[in-house]
Order: sequence, then C-alpha cells, then structure tokens
Amino acid sequence: MAHKPTLVLVGRPNVGKSTLFNRLTRSRDAIVADIPGLTRDRHYGQGRYGEKPYLVVDTGGFEPMAKDGILHQMASQTRQAVDESDRVLFIVDGRTGLASHDRVIAEQLRRTGRAIMLVVNKAEGMARSIVAAEFHELGLGDPCVISAAHGDNVDELVERALADFAAFQEEEAEVRYPKIAIVGRPNVGKSTLLNALLGEDRVIVSDQPGTTRDSIQVDFHHGDRAYRLIDTAGLRRRGKVFETMEKFSVIKTLQSVEEANVVILVLDARSEISEQDAHIAGFILESGRALVVAVNKWERLEPDRRDLVKAAIARKLTFLSVFARFHYISALLGQGVKELLPSVDKAYAAAMADLSTPKLTRILAAAVEKQPPPRVGMQRPKPRYAHQGGSNPPLIVIHGNALDKITETYQRYLENTFREAFGLMGTPLRVVFRSGSNPYAEKRAGPLSEAQARHAHRRRMIGRKKYG
Repeated sequence: MAHKPTLVLVGRPNVGKSTLFNRLTRSRDAIVADIPGLTRDRHYGQGRYGEKPYLVVDTGGFEPMAKDGILHQMASQTRQAVDESDRVLFIVDGRTGLASHDRVIAEQLRRTGRAIMLVVNKAEGMARSIVAAEFHELGLGDPCVISAAHGDNVDELVERALADFAAFQEEEAEVRYPKIAIVGRPNVGKSTLLNALLGEDRVIVSDQPGTTRDSIQVDFHHGDRAYRLIDTAGLRRRGKVFETMEKFSVIKTLQSVEEANVVILVLDARSEISEQDAHIAGFILESGRALVVAVNKWERLEPDRRDLVKAAIARKLTFLSVFARFHYISALLGQGVKELLPSVDKAYAAAMADLSTPKLTRILAAAVEKQPPPRVGMQRPKPRYAHQGGSNPPLIVIHGNALDKITETYQRYLENTFREAFGLMGTPLRVVFRSGSNPYAEKRAGPLSEAQARHAHRRRMIGRKKYG
C-alpha cells in the first residue's frame, strides 16, 4: 500500500536546512536566520508534488562527534529522524565548499543504510557543474544543485527525491482535533511536560534556559483522540530579550498561541509567580484562547510552601480563576500529567461550542428579568435577543436599544450567566452589543411575514407624508 514518504533534512549548521524546509512545505514554520545552530529539535511539516504528498523533517545542525550537552542531544534527535526516514537529503553549502565536517556526516549517514540524496545548496548565480564537482568525493552519487532561498532547481530536487514512490491518494477527510500550545517562562519545564504527555523523549530537555528556540509541532494520539502539541520557546520580559534568535523565538511563540485552540500555561511552583507570568496569561486571554494552567515542579515543595504558592496564584492570576482549570503537577515524575488532557478536551469543547440562538435569547431574557441593566441618565439599556457570532473563543452578539450604555459590571454579569448556563469552562467568553438593530432585518430571524411587511410599508408611507 502506498504511503507518504518521509524526507529528512540533515547537514552541518547553517547550510540552509530550515530555508529548504520552508520551501518544501510552502510555509514559514521554521525560523530562518543567518545564525548557526538555530534549529535544535526535529521539526515536521507536509508538502505535495503533483499527486505525491510527503512529510519533511527539519533537524538541527548535525554534530555526530559530540559526546554530551546540547550538541549531543541535537545529534541524537537527528539520528532518530534518520531512522524514521524514507530518504535523507544531505545538505551541503556550495559557497563554502566541501568541509571536513561534511565527510564525517557522510560516513555516519552511509552506515545507516538509508537512501541518501546529496543536495548542494546556496548555488545561486553559480555554474552547477563547477559547484558540484568537489562534492563527488563523498561518493553519494550525482549531487542535486539548488538554491533554497531563491527556489532554483527545487522542483527537480523534489522530483528526484520522490521518483521511487507511487502517487498517494488521501482518502480520509480532514479531522478536527485540538491544537495545544505549551507556553511559559524559560526553564519552567515545557519540553519536559511535552515529553511526559507523549511518553518519549521527543524534544531536547536541559536545565539551560532557552534550550527550545523554535515552536515544535508534534501530532499524537491518546486513546481514540488525536492532538497536536506545540512546544514553544520561553518568554522573558521584553527588556531581557537580547539575542536575535531569541527575538525570533518570541515571535514564533506568540504566533503559536494565536494558532492554537488550547494553551497550557506552565508555571514554576519553586519560583515566585512573577509579573511576566501575568503578562503571558494576559496575552493568552487577549488572544481568546482556551486555557489550562499547569503548576509544575510541585513535588519539590513542602506542604506549608504549597499553601503559600496557591495563595500567590489566586492573588496574582485572579482573572484566570473565572474560567481556567489549575493542575498541580510534576512533569519530571509524571505526577498529575494524565489529568491535563481531559481538561484540555473540556476547554476545547467549550471553545468550539455551538450555542443555540433560541436558548441564548431565553437566557438573556431571564438574566434581564432577574437583574435589569442599570439606568444611565434618562436611558435604560434594553437587551432584546442574542445569537452566536463566532467560536474559539465563543462570541455572543446581543441586540437591543441603548446598549452602548451597558456598564462593564453588567457585561461581566451577562458573561458569567452565559458561561454557567452553557458550562463554558476553560475558555474566555466574549459578549458584544449591537444597538438599534431591527430584529426583523436579521438573517437569523427569517423573512418578514405578510402582516409584518404590510405594517412596515404603512410606517414608511406615514413617514413620507409627515416629513415630505
């Protein structure tokens, strides 16, 4: 049976692997900058060439001789990606020429027994035969000479890489599943939590802050449900973001929050709940994303210290307590981690909920009868009916008269009423007001009846006679 071939991009640092990844996936999912070592974890994407879809995996700069530290972990990630590959695209730099490091990598790849294709990148404006000549020494066949940045010869590269694979027709319809971004300050345990959820060492974990620089997406199944996890770079206070690559990482993290359905905000129980934690939570709230809070490293606290941490969270993140669920976990030991996904499921269901217009209007009428909106000057706002205006987060649109006079306190009262009535826990809820709308003009109310049409016509005729 035909399957999607997996193409894995391998090479030493700064040869253009991430640029080629973006070209092959027609995206900007991988961070690209002229800085060696920007990519550290495996990064998966999808592409298509004619009738042939494929998976492509970006890897960190391959340092096969590294014995410990981040470089060793990056090399382990690359080896694991190669083991999963159908074809390895070994990228070298045509401008700097053949390096001793390239020879070491070529020998390591040859030992794996995988199909290897040599790709000479950064060859824009250069004669292909000349730039490819010295790379024949590696004994990996005829090199494919390209420019990933300019797109030169990339189509030929893909055609050659997929030549041995049959066309593949995807029969399954697109499945909706939660996209979950794991967000927090540096070194709070985000990558450890992702690995704990997956049950494998999928991303690099280190005590060094800033280990994760890109947003890493991982699809997985738990029971009969599919999820996509997104591990993100730690968010520092703006004044502490110095390095260019860290600025890129912050941008990618904020984009990941906006693209997610649910965010897991990870807090460090051992350190004080900071202003930065509140800023991150506020951004998630402003983005309208459903939220689950994981207070990590809980196993390291004494019982009396735990009470103080809970009190600090309640005081500094009180605006989240209205809708978010809090979990006290140890990602390192796996304690409390299994309870996170049920909360994610509930938050996702609330964020994507379909709210009935008749029920919304009945709940609104009951809320107004129980507690009418306060009079402002000579006017009292009159909410009349409501309907859903969107999801992720749920948006409720209320129509009526003088609704611009609704106070913030009364708006929160209506939000809490709708949240309780529909059980919308785990997601922000937005209520907006539209004043002066004619309910008969709303599409959701249907067309005018014959009697309503005659009445509207008489009103128009009276208006013409009265005002000329």
